[in-house]
Amino acid sequence: MPTERDAPERLQKYLASLGLASRREAEAWIRAGRLTVNGTVAVLGTRVGPRDELRLDGRPVRRRAAPARARAFLAHRSPGESLQQPDEAGQESLFARMPKRAGRRFVAVSPMPRIDGGLELFTPDGGLAAQLQRAARGMEIEFRVRVHGELPAERFAALAAGELDSGGTLTVLACEPAGGEGSNRWYALVTRGASGRSVRQLFERQGATVSRVLRVRFGTLVLDRNLPRGHSRALTDAELAALTGEPARPAGADSPAGSVRPGPARPRSGPKRPSKPARAARARRR
Repeated sequence: MPTERDAPERLQKYLASLGLASRREAEAWIRAGRLTVNGTVAVLGTRVGPRDELRLDGRPVRRRAAPARARAFLAHRSPGESLQQPDEAGQESLFARMPKRAGRRFVAVSPMPRIDGGLELFTPDGGLAAQLQRAARGMEIEFRVRVHGELPAERFAALAAGELDSGGTLTVLACEPAGGEGSNRWYALVTRGASGRSVRQLFERQGATVSRVLRVRFGTLVLDRNLPRGHSRALTDAELAALTGEPARPAGADSPAGSVRPGPARPRSGPKRPSKPARAARARRR
């Protein structure tokens, strides 16, 4: 009997769920006539299922889903570290250091500007990335902002208004001093759905010289001090469920990609061999 997982879905969504491309990239492939389904050139609106034959530029599309326990990752990104491309010195990107079995590509959820850093969230599942991006707009997100000098009291109070140069307004839930050394001062800012770029703009609008913006909390996820810079870890099912609002999957509900569940023991074929005493008795009778 067909399951919900076998139900046909739009080609671009299907490719994104495999982590092969974003929906926008897949749509561009379709418009360019690069994708075929069962030998027929795909068009926007084509629906596919697991048993359909997909080809990109004539080459079969290999379906390799992300492991059940590695649907999303949390990373401690160093300021200036590249997510996708090697930097000018040739140092490999954060994504390049991820295990290959996790997926062929990754999609970052509301990534921080390269000059900044802190908590990054990403996944090889394009559909999940879109879901998390939508959920992020309503999440509490916390930052640490380092500025040169201390903001005057009236400028500090004006941060709560959340006014941006773009004319938009940032929802500021809390803002307070968080220490500092020398001429540098840190501020802890709690917002709703803010990006790192908008946080920098918020402080610069008040005349602050911002030298660093670090994201330290994303919804229920908190950047663990024990996770070194440049390292990452897989989210647990419970952590991911808390972000998406969906129930966590039961343990063992899905096997990791490439694994095989042990089947029932196969019965031995042929007659059962007599025991050693029975064979000895039979020999004496002969």
